[in-house]
This record gives sequence, C-alpha cells and structure tokens, in this order.
Amino acid sequence: MRRLSLRSRLLLLTSGLLLAGLTLVSAAVAGNLERYQLNRIDDQLTALTAILTGVSAGGPPESIDTGGRPELLDAALDLIGAPYLVYLDADGTVAGGLRTSGLDSGELPPTDELGDLPADGTPVNLPAADGDGRWRVVSVAAAGWDGTVVAAAPLDTADATIDRLRVTSIVSGAVLLVLLTAIGWFALGRGLRPLRRIEHTAAAIAGGDLTRRVPGIGASTTEIGHLAASLNTMLGQLERAFADRAAAEARMRTFLSDVSHELRTPLVGIKGSAELYRMGALPERADVDAAMLRIDREATRLTALTEDLLLLARLDEGPEGQLDRAPMDLRTLAGDARHDLRSLDASRPVELTGPDGVGPPGPAPVDADENRLRQVVANLVGNAVTHTPAGSSVRIGVGTVGGRAVLDVIDEGPGMSAEQAERVFDRFYRANSSRERSGGASAGLGLSIARSLARAHGGDVELRTRLGDGARFRLTLPLLPSDPEHPPSSSS
Repeated sequence: MRRLSLRSRLLLLTSGLLLAGLTLVSAAVAGNLERYQLNRIDDQLTALTAILTGVSAGGPPESIDTGGRPELLDAALDLIGAPYLVYLDADGTVAGGLRTSGLDSGELPPTDELGDLPADGTPVNLPAADGDGRWRVVSVAAAGWDGTVVAAAPLDTADATIDRLRVTSIVSGAVLLVLLTAIGWFALGRGLRPLRRIEHTAAAIAGGDLTRRVPGIGASTTEIGHLAASLNTMLGQLERAFADRAAAEARMRTFLSDVSHELRTPLVGIKGSAELYRMGALPERADVDAAMLRIDREATRLTALTEDLLLLARLDEGPEGQLDRAPMDLRTLAGDARHDLRSLDASRPVELTGPDGVGPPGPAPVDADENRLRQVVANLVGNAVTHTPAGSSVRIGVGTVGGRAVLDVIDEGPGMSAEQAERVFDRFYRANSSRERSGGASAGLGLSIARSLARAHGGDVELRTRLGDGARFRLTLPLLPSDPEHPPSSSS
C-alpha cells in the first residue's frame, strides 16, 4: 500500500482528533441537558406527590367534575407538570386518579407496572402501554390509608429536545469538520512549503550541485529557520569536505606520480648499469668501477628519498613521538649554519644578525630536538645555496619576535612569484619543474620536511618573497620558559 504523504497523515490525524473532540463535546452537552430535564421533572413530581399525600390522608379523593370543561383540568395538570395522577390500593388496583383529557389509555404507562414501583419516591422510567414514548413516574406511600400516590409525566418533550440537540450537533459538527478539514489542507500545504523547498535543495545537491543552499524560508527565531540554518551549515561543511577530498585525491595522485618518477630515475640507472655488466659491455676494470660508482650513487639517492618519505609519514602519523626534546638556543644552530654556508660556497658573504637582518643576534631559547632542528636549518641553508647565484650574500638572523624564538635565512636570489610561494612547501614541488631530476637534483621534499618538523615542535616555517627581491625563510618556535638553574646552551 502506498504510504500517505506527510500532509495527508497530519490532516487525517487532526481531523480524527477534531471528530473525537466534537463527538465528546456533543455527548457531554446532550447528557447534561438530559440530566437537567430529568432532574427538573423529578423535582416537580416529588413535590406534587408530597402535597397529594398530605391532602389525601383520609383516603383517595373523589373524582373531580370539570363541568364539561376538561381544558380547565388539563391546564391545571400541565401547570403542575404531572398530566397523570393515580391512587393505588394496597393490592395495586387503581382507586382513583386524574389525567389530561388528551391522553388515552394506550399512551399511559401500564397500570400493572405502577403497583410494582418502589413507594419511596425514587423516580423510575416506564414505557407507554403502546410502546411509543416514555414516562417519568414517582410513587409515594399515602398517609392515613393503605395505598400509594403515583404522579407521572411524559418524557416526549424532553426526548424530542435531546434528539433535536443531537441532530443539530451532528449536522453542525459535520459542517465544521468539513470546513476545518478544507482549511487545514491549505494551511498544511502552506506550512509544509518550506520542507518542499528543502527537499528540492537536497535533490539538487544529490544531483551534484554542492553549491546549493536552503533559501531563507523562515525567521531565524522559528523552528524552520533554525532547521534551515543548521542545514546550510551542514551543507557548507559537506561542500568543504568534498572539496578537501578532491584536493587530497589530486595531491595523492600527484604525490604518487612524483614518487614513481623519483624512484624510477635511480632504478633505471641501477638496472642499466647492471644490464651492461651482464651483457659483458664492461670489459675493463675501470668500466666496472664506474658502473659500481653509478649504482652506489643511485642507491644512495634511493636511500635518502626513502628515509625522507618515511620521516614525513611518521610526522603525519604522530609528530611528537619523533622528537627528543631538550633545552637549547637557536643561536647554536645559527652559528653552525654560517659555517656550513661558508664551507658550501666560500665566495658567499655570510652575516649573522638579529631577526630580519637588523641588529646583533639575540637569545632564542627553546625546548626542542636539536638534531631535528639542525635538519630544518640544513634544508633552509641548502635551499639558499641551490636557488641563488654563486657569491650572493646570505644573512642568518636569530632572536625573538612577538614572544617567539625565530631563525631567519635571508638570501638575495631571484625570489619567487606568489603562486610559487604558495606551493613551495608542497611535497615534490619544484619552482622549476623542467629541471632534470638526475645528477643529485633535489626531490622537492626538503622544505616540506622542514615545515613538518617545525610544526611538530609547535612552530612553523614561513616564507616572505617577491620576484627579483630575494626570499626570507623564517623558523618560528615557542620560547622556552625562563629557568635560571638550567639555561639553554648557545654559541656564536
């Protein structure tokens, strides 16, 4: 069976509740009115029987002669609310009575049932002798003689009133139910319109349009407004997540491509040299030694590349576990970096200064793994030597800036464009992608490793550069809290 829509289910639910409510209200009103009518008749009959019991103390009264004008008696009986009065002997036979002239014996309650009534004044319902109609009867023991006084009133008027009320309630309730159901159908359609707009937005997103958002379909203080805001927040996060996943997949494809290329180059060299030896193309000892030297060089490149990739993987998985921290001062690394630069290129002027090349070098105490930081600084120094003209000056600055320990490597090389600077820390990225990757060329992992190691220490490696204006690589680390008993070591 096809499930009903939310609109139909809500309408059926509200209509059912409305119908139940109208039915209960109608039943309660009809019941209260019926009790009121019966109580009123009972009070009249009880009062009348009490009066008649007192006036008939000597026995049943004689029949009243209306003198040919029965309407006088009818009016009197109608006035007191008891069109039928009966006096019964002890054996239940009728000893006398009065009744409205318009009533025949078939419309009266059966005489044989009157003698069975309790004589304590309890009101009782009796059917008419012909079965058409009901009577309300009260029987009271007579005073002064052995008999009972019975007063009866028909319930036709009361029953007709109750029936008209019930018919009116049913008709008016049905009209009201139909009217409110129709109003509810349109009201629910309008109320559920925001959900349909949310449904259309979700369908568009499922179709691939991740930029779609739920439009403003309600005030921010309403439930639908909160729902729309929450959905838009979720959709924004989903869009970013999909974009990040796509970017990660693209980076992974690039990474695998670069790794494959980097591994293939030395492997081709090793395989080629081994193939030449197997084919006997290396007859001389000198040729064999040269082939072994090439194999050793390419194997060294493979080992270094593998160690770099393993280090990056470990830093991604658990950076803190790769560090052996101890108090130290970055001035130690800055002084060693100056010596390394001079040994790599004796023609370069190398200056040791404060941060940004201003002032003398200052203290920069940190809690760090010295060997790992040496690897960071070595990468920065090697980058400056590789990508700047021979003989160009380099400044190494050390000190504190903004409550952080910093170490700068500033060169006067060609600099980089904004696009190159944005990607320079990516793995396997080279500013000059056309450069050959053999002959000891860098695999493009140095700066990526440097930044990963810096971030593992709670710091970073930052770049400030511009085409034709050199570059400044800055290592920033948290300062070591001052401890006079354990000052960090330093050298210049």
